[in-house]
Amino acid sequence: MSPRRHRTVIRRALLSAIALACVATGCGTGPGGGDGRDGRIVYAVDTQPDCLDPQISPYDVTAALGRNIFDSLVAMDADGRIGPWLATSWQISRDGRTYTFRLREGVRFHDGTALDAAAVKATLDHTVAPQTKSQYAAGLISMYTGATAVDARTVRVALSRPYAPLLQVLSTATFGIQSPTALRANRGRTCLKPVGSGPFVFAGWARNRRIELDRNPNYAWAPAGVDHQGPAWAAGLTVEFIPEAASRFGALSSGQVDVASAVPPSHTGRLRHADGFRLLRADQPGAPYTLLLNVNRAPLDDVRVRRALQRSVRLDALVKALYSGAYDRAWSTLTPATTGYAATTEGSWPYDPDEAARLLDEAGWTGRDEDGYRTKGGTRLTLHWPYMTSLMRDQRALLGQGIQAEAKRAGIDVRFTALEPGAYLEKALGRDADILAFSWNRAEPDIMRSYFDSGQTGDKGGSNAFGISDPRLDDWLREASATRDPARRAVLYAQAQSRVNQQVLALPVYAPATLVGAADRVRGVTFDVQAYPLFHDARLED
Repeated sequence: MSPRRHRTVIRRALLSAIALACVATGCGTGPGGGDGRDGRIVYAVDTQPDCLDPQISPYDVTAALGRNIFDSLVAMDADGRIGPWLATSWQISRDGRTYTFRLREGVRFHDGTALDAAAVKATLDHTVAPQTKSQYAAGLISMYTGATAVDARTVRVALSRPYAPLLQVLSTATFGIQSPTALRANRGRTCLKPVGSGPFVFAGWARNRRIELDRNPNYAWAPAGVDHQGPAWAAGLTVEFIPEAASRFGALSSGQVDVASAVPPSHTGRLRHADGFRLLRADQPGAPYTLLLNVNRAPLDDVRVRRALQRSVRLDALVKALYSGAYDRAWSTLTPATTGYAATTEGSWPYDPDEAARLLDEAGWTGRDEDGYRTKGGTRLTLHWPYMTSLMRDQRALLGQGIQAEAKRAGIDVRFTALEPGAYLEKALGRDADILAFSWNRAEPDIMRSYFDSGQTGDKGGSNAFGISDPRLDDWLREASATRDPARRAVLYAQAQSRVNQQVLALPVYAPATLVGAADRVRGVTFDVQAYPLFHDARLED
């Protein structure tokens, strides 16, 4: 989770987790009709959204559900290519500051409003409006200066500076286009009444219990790559909120639900060998679970101490022991599923306790106290790592304890401490910590700029939690965000990933993956590029 979103996450003390996926096709008889069209799919998720307005909420759960309610201007495929969706074509000005989109005809929102240029403008203006209080989306288009409806089918988007990732941003569920009629009518209540043009229509929300989505019978504008262009096969989706992993797994195995999200890695073996069920896995793009290090205060202002920490933790063994092969150990601040990932980072900083000891000696931490921790001038080598229990998904609390134990072997006292939301927020926003840990799902290497650009601190709408300022990183990441040359971007991001590892500005730990359990009767559920679930082609079979 990025520090910017992390500010709102910790303020509300919610988890950021939901993703369902599988790749399968089939045909058969559904419970209510010959092709399964009359059947509803029931799936259990581990948390409910705070809000269903994708431009307000920063949470994965909002984006994952919203992907079935809202369509976007463009679509990104698994190879990172951008294709048409609500926009049939687009042009980019020579200076990279103006994008002109030609819109598809015949699209209508769930309330009957026709898609036009004014609808696109309304969505983008809604995103950046101060009264929207966007917690993530507005930061992604901070360079947006306005949109003009050239005519009903043509919209021109203006930027203050070139921004190569704009099309990727506009392809996401976060930028699902909303009905302008609903935006006006539901002002201040868009969290509760989402109105898009997608394959499913929001039908109701019983707080802490379920959300109901019904099939959009008029849907006929899916992007390329789906099995069919018409309405969804399933009559609807019933989304059940079941926080406890054991309860979700039990609901799946007993047939109460058809799909269960966030399967614990410890349960994956059971699903692989269970009759009538499947384990569905998808690698997530973006930033892996990463320890961000406060390089602006002692003791981590000394790169030798940071490198000693880096070399003192047996991450391969920890990740394997905790996640049973379901997740991979991370080597970079981008996951392998992200365009621009540098495979050259792999193996570049192995476990080396002798090197860690040498570095600490060189840095002056030569003493030992009665507990075996390193000291200098009578002061123990201590790192403060606060966390909130409510954010510790994926057994991250156990992982933190493991890292703590590994660091102790090197003589580093990692204080891995659970705090109440208010106290944690104070520490995090006040930079009164040595370590903060997050991950974030985004199919674009520009996530690195959010983490490491000196201009992307939290007070400026970014994710640079500790105010890291590295001129080389600034130059590389800013150039990468401006150029549309894929080869040049790849070089710049490879340099940036190596720089982060060499300077130990962060400690990547593991690359998350979507783990989902599904009954064999569910067919046709697919992923989008961010591993969010798509149910347009899904059906139930007998």
